Amino acid sequence: MHLDLPSAFRPLVLAPDMGGGAVPLGRSASGPAMLTSLFPFVLIFVIFYFLLIAPQRKQQKETDAMLAALKRGDRIITGGGLHGTVVDFKEADKTVVVEVAQGVKLTFNRSAIASVKKDAVPPPAGK
Repeated sequence: MHLDLPSAFRPLVLAPDMGGGAVPLGRSASGPAMLTSLFPFVLIFVIFYFLLIAPQRKQQKETDAMLAALKRGDRIITGGGLHGTVVDFKEADKTVVVEVAQGVKLTFNRSAIASVKKDAVPPPAGK
């Protein structure tokens, strides 16, 4: 089958093969041509894994460990920027009661906690 198309449209219909001729699109190349065409995709996936996926998994493990190690008296910062002290836990619904000022207690999901400050203080004497 010979297609008589203007040269501007030939790249849309025909793809070059390794032998110098043309292979109609839709037909698969074989042998080294296929490996050569897949190599850039594999390389891009490997780069994405080491630059994006692996560091994100490591950071998620660190965050999970931090949330599991929370205890009363820890000074925390929420994702929204609120600073407070952990005063109670509600394990049933995975929430934390945080005192942000004298007598002002707020309840947050554990996942809302962004970080734990290093300077922990003992829990208030009222509990």
